[in-house]
Amino acid sequence: MFARFYRPPAASYFLFGPRGTGKSTWLRERYPEALLVDLIDPENTRFYGAAPERLRHTITASPGRRPVVIDEVQRVPELLQVVHQLIELDKRLHFVLTGSSARKLRRSGVDLLAGRALLTTMHPFMAAELGAGFSLNRALMQGLIPLVVDAPDPDAVLRSYAALYVREEVQAEGLVRNVGAFSRFLEAVSFSHAAILNVSNLARECQVERKVAEGYVEVLSDLLLAFTLPVFTRRARRRMTTHPKIYLVDAGLFRSLRPTGPLGRPEELAGAALEGLVAQHLRAWIAYSNRDDTLSFWRTRAGNEVDFVLYGESGLYAIEVKSSATLHPRDFSGLRAFTEDYPVATPVLLYRGPRRIRERDVLCLPCEPFSAPSPRRGHSRKPSHPSAKHSRARARGPDRRGTVRIRKFAVLLSAWTCRRMFASAPRRLGAQVVVRAPAPSMPDAERR
Repeated sequence: MFARFYRPPAASYFLFGPRGTGKSTWLRERYPEALLVDLIDPENTRFYGAAPERLRHTITASPGRRPVVIDEVQRVPELLQVVHQLIELDKRLHFVLTGSSARKLRRSGVDLLAGRALLTTMHPFMAAELGAGFSLNRALMQGLIPLVVDAPDPDAVLRSYAALYVREEVQAEGLVRNVGAFSRFLEAVSFSHAAILNVSNLARECQVERKVAEGYVEVLSDLLLAFTLPVFTRRARRRMTTHPKIYLVDAGLFRSLRPTGPLGRPEELAGAALEGLVAQHLRAWIAYSNRDDTLSFWRTRAGNEVDFVLYGESGLYAIEVKSSATLHPRDFSGLRAFTEDYPVATPVLLYRGPRRIRERDVLCLPCEPFSAPSPRRGHSRKPSHPSAKHSRARARGPDRRGTVRIRKFAVLLSAWTCRRMFASAPRRLGAQVVVRAPAPSMPDAERR
């Protein structure tokens, strides 16, 4: 088992995440003495579905087993009313409610405990969570969903992953009327991965009405299989596009849904997969760091575009992703246009090259996060306090400060910075780590 960077809150909380992201495994390791109500079991689903108040009797009969974990709570949404009442009667009760979809909860008219339980998410693996077991090329082909990563035959599991969702979530729960049309939609939406979402084009591809296609996009988002990024329009000085971009939640899922053939271009698939992999790392980092940050993209009507804009407590970063080992002047056009409008932004370009370089005032970072050598055994580097780091940056001048800000961003894909930021995460989680890879060190040249 690998240590996860997810940190649970002290109060009752929801834990949402796509199927196979390791929610149940993590909960069993985190709460070995918990009272588990497993609604994946059809018998439990029937038992509590027939009379949700039976949950009260189950908790009363096991006073020493805490917290109360309800797995896949969306299968019996009526249980939330009982949980709500129990929390009101006894503030000491601690509930952990997991789910792979919030759609049925909303459709049933059940509120999510009216704010009495925090909403948290668990994402696919991050590169630094896998340590030395991470391979960028394998991640681009098979993704980072734990169910797939830990499987003896990852390709076979990945091929059946989408079919499992369609059968057990979409068809069994009656989320759509025409399962065949929704299956065609899954294939069609793979061509829109890491691109502007055009619902009208999707409707034509699936031969359905536009409103039906809009509903399919909403179902995909509610099932946590896809997400959209809005356009960054804060203090915009140019005419901006209005349509969002859509991403499938995992690069491996994208590969499994995207048809391949002689007319497909490998570089197009590789570029979309890499951009999606960066997107899922950015989302996971924002969720796990508990910072007030937002993720969006920037695109003008004239065609200038930046793949990702990270804005909030961490600063303002413009991030461009290129799936090539060499850089050309046109690769910097979007970042230059963005920094003209937002001079305080830190531009970063991720590419498949081996070197960390500065080109046209843009720091270019290699996507491969484990290019740095491993440290000597027994040597580790403790994380410095953020305020101390910024004070050192101020003392060394503006150029040094810019380098420090960029190194803060490198936590997203760089192994040694991820380890530095989350060095104490496994201890706070209390996770039992069976496999722990040594953290790569920062090269001497970068340390200077």
